[in-house]
Amino acid sequence: MDKPFAITLDVGTSRANKTGSWRTERAVYTNRMPPCNDSCPAGENVQAWLYEAEEGGAGYERAWRRIMDDNPFPAVMGRVCYHPCETACNRGQLDEAVGINSVERFVGDEAIRQGWTISVEVPPTGRKVLVVGAGPSGLSAAYHLARRGHAVTIKEAGPMAGGMMRFGIPRYRLSRDVLDAEVQRILDLGVVLELDAKVTDLESIRQDYDAVFLAVGAQLGKRAYIPAGSAAHVLDAVTMLRDLEAGEKPLLGRRVAVYGGGNTAMDAARTARRLGAAEAIVVYRRTRDRMPAHESELREAEDEGVLFKWLSTITQVGSGTLTVERMELDEAGFPQPTGELEELDADSLVLALGQETDLGLLDGVPGLVVEDGVVSVAEDLMTGCPGVFAGGDMVPYERSVTVAVGHGKRAARHIDAWLCAEAPEPGVRPALATFDTLNTWYYSDAPRAHRPVLDRARRESTFDEVVLGHDETTALMEARRCLSCGNCFECDNCYGVCPDNAVIKLGPGEKYLIDLDYCKGCGLCVAECPSGAIQMFPEDI
Repeated sequence: MDKPFAITLDVGTSRANKTGSWRTERAVYTNRMPPCNDSCPAGENVQAWLYEAEEGGAGYERAWRRIMDDNPFPAVMGRVCYHPCETACNRGQLDEAVGINSVERFVGDEAIRQGWTISVEVPPTGRKVLVVGAGPSGLSAAYHLARRGHAVTIKEAGPMAGGMMRFGIPRYRLSRDVLDAEVQRILDLGVVLELDAKVTDLESIRQDYDAVFLAVGAQLGKRAYIPAGSAAHVLDAVTMLRDLEAGEKPLLGRRVAVYGGGNTAMDAARTARRLGAAEAIVVYRRTRDRMPAHESELREAEDEGVLFKWLSTITQVGSGTLTVERMELDEAGFPQPTGELEELDADSLVLALGQETDLGLLDGVPGLVVEDGVVSVAEDLMTGCPGVFAGGDMVPYERSVTVAVGHGKRAARHIDAWLCAEAPEPGVRPALATFDTLNTWYYSDAPRAHRPVLDRARRESTFDEVVLGHDETTALMEARRCLSCGNCFECDNCYGVCPDNAVIKLGPGEKYLIDLDYCKGCGLCVAECPSGAIQMFPEDI
């Protein structure tokens, strides 16, 4: 009778003979780059903290501390991040992506409930750093710089910290209690926050510090020339949201039109509904599929009764009416006027056409270059003026809270290196763990758990949070859906399938070692590794 493939010796132990000399290839344990890590603008080690969270209990705190190594706002991010990590998640090709964002929110909320804290573990360096702006980028930079031992002072023009997290994101998306808790945790590290301290002349004060990080947010709404009558009521969305946060409710009327197609336009329309508008309609000059607003924002706005008028532009504003011109897209996808006009009833018009940054404070600073309303920076985020760095909305990158937080971390790393006159260690980026490197046969079916939402009646009449969090059981199950792409999670598959008993277990957390005296390079361990964490490499013969 023919013997099965894996049986190479007679009865007894396969370690009776050293078969390693037969080998033309060797198996090597490797760490590939998980796609979630690769796509995270904040630079989180997503897979590592999910692995800790899978344990539950004490694992939640370990997961939180892993996140805090990179991002001081897990509870905030669990609410406002548009989770590109989930778009990249390999599990999305198997069933549905892991709900990474929902688990991060649970872990962040648990930290606030339990009162977990972070401390500075290094001695003071004696270096002083000025951060201009207490938004997500400035606060992130201050956090990482403080943990490196530097004395950090933040000068904020507004009356409260948070930047666009506070003044641009409505309460129904981000609870202020959560934001305040995570900001306070940063200040508890010894960071000095000066409120109502607008910097108007950077050149006059920068010499008092060893380095400067500029993190002024885009808090000026863009204007557009639209002919308007003297009785027309026109305001911009950024000002409207900021005033609302300060306790001033704008008088919008019963019918509100919002001009724009981004996330701020969705926030303005949804806010108008909560302020009592019977009708909120978004006017956008392109089609739905070309709208820059995230799909989740658009879907939630529709659920709350916000209306949309596609392929339309506003040509004139009167008292109680708007004149709208129908557009059509040309072959390149750009909207072109058709000359077809109609009137739209509206008591007020809210402009949500984008934001700009006030860069007046940079006048007179040598070497700084401003192009198209943003500051030019090198790869290390340093401007043309030595020791002055910039990030967030005022540099030419995508504008989002997550990107801004990532800029703060990145800037802190380079500021620290610049202050120490050292080059930061270059990061080693391993090969991406793509779906085809996995052996998904080993993973059981596990449907994704979607977060509950507030019922529509309460959504239209209150500023209570719309998207709710998971309970512990659901968050734990969601964390355990992670495939651990490209990294060993000690499943023992390699240990069990090796026909030569060449795989040695080193103990919990220590993973495995391959005894090359016995490994003959058959590749079974590579073929049967669920996460693609073993690769074959040719031997030099």
